[in-house]
Amino acid sequence: MKAIRMMEEIKLIGPFKQLLTMEVLPLKGPLTDSQLLIIDDAGILVSNGKVMATGNYATLKKEHPSAECHELKGDHVCLPGFVDAHTHICFGGSRANDYALRNSGKTYLEIAKSGGGIWDTVTQTRKANIEELTKSTSKLANRHLKTGVTTLEVKSGYGLSIKEEVKMLVAIQEANKVIPSDIIATCLAAHMFPKDFKGSKKDYLEELSTTLLPKLKESNLTHRVDAFIEESAFSPTEIAPYFETAKSMGFDITVHADQFTPGGSQVAVDFGAISADHLEASTDTEIQLLAQSDTIATALPGASLGLGCNFTPARRLLDAGATVAIASDHNPGSAPMGDLLTQAAILGAFEKLSNAEVLAGITVRAAAALGLQDRGKLTKGLLADFSLFHTDNYQEILYNQGNLKPCMVWKEGNLVYNKHKA
Repeated sequence: MKAIRMMEEIKLIGPFKQLLTMEVLPLKGPLTDSQLLIIDDAGILVSNGKVMATGNYATLKKEHPSAECHELKGDHVCLPGFVDAHTHICFGGSRANDYALRNSGKTYLEIAKSGGGIWDTVTQTRKANIEELTKSTSKLANRHLKTGVTTLEVKSGYGLSIKEEVKMLVAIQEANKVIPSDIIATCLAAHMFPKDFKGSKKDYLEELSTTLLPKLKESNLTHRVDAFIEESAFSPTEIAPYFETAKSMGFDITVHADQFTPGGSQVAVDFGAISADHLEASTDTEIQLLAQSDTIATALPGASLGLGCNFTPARRLLDAGATVAIASDHNPGSAPMGDLLTQAAILGAFEKLSNAEVLAGITVRAAAALGLQDRGKLTKGLLADFSLFHTDNYQEILYNQGNLKPCMVWKEGNLVYNKHKA
């Protein structure tokens, strides 16, 4: 995985006032806080970047006397590293003007049609070179790391040509090499129809299918393909041949679905997408579709806050039996905040989600939204990715609505952020 993973002796880290392992939780449906497995006075035993054992700190210390001890002072709560399963942090420029226009009454679609929106970011991103994009992506990824995010997905989609999409994905790959956290790249070349493309939407998607996707396979730049299904982007009918090709080539499918109008969830389910993201406009029909499928519903409260629109109906999705992950959608236009913990806490308050549902949504269920089975919970054999919070009660973390940040972040058993030494 990363250069930080080294052959090492056994480490014992603790004691923690509380350790939430996020084990034994069902993937689908509602959760109660009583389902959380909480270990008091706990420790984590780590070997070669993975969890060797969790349990009572004193007991682990006695059973492993040769372990390298990292003893903590004061009260700490330990959570698995957060997984942000939907971001757009590889970009050039700023969209502060868009934000001002929206707050003055202009709609997202009106701003896009007048030359702002995604195309503005496309123009700025095309001007940036790989080194500049790598640097800016790394900077934002490290900002996420300090808030407890040890794995994050990053999309392309601001290039909108074969050359520029490849450039973005190379920059994302380069950023992944130089930061402690893990970046999962996604190709979003079908973000919108590029204004400068000579041809129809059908022609553009065919070019992506015949030229870009083979390049991505050959260069191993990503195994994930996304598309925006919306009035300002692509219709379900238009996107179907593209997804058919991507799926036949072995790409995982994910979908920007039901953000302003419904329709995308049906496409996600039809193509066996790993996730359908946004869902602010989902109706009972889409909720039932997702609940009866294996497609994970990913709520993006950052977009709701940025646009001033409804939240994803997370409560109804969970009660219907769906899997709900929560991601930041960090992007320069509709979700500039990029603070996963704050957004998840706010979503929980508005949608009446239990602590267990929110925390699962940014750990184990978010990992599932990226198809990752090796993280999201702290159990034997999985990655030793975790964050520590200065408190004696895990409930304080969401109660403070993002104001209580991690004091330490560990990636694969290595301390990669220490607030007191930052």
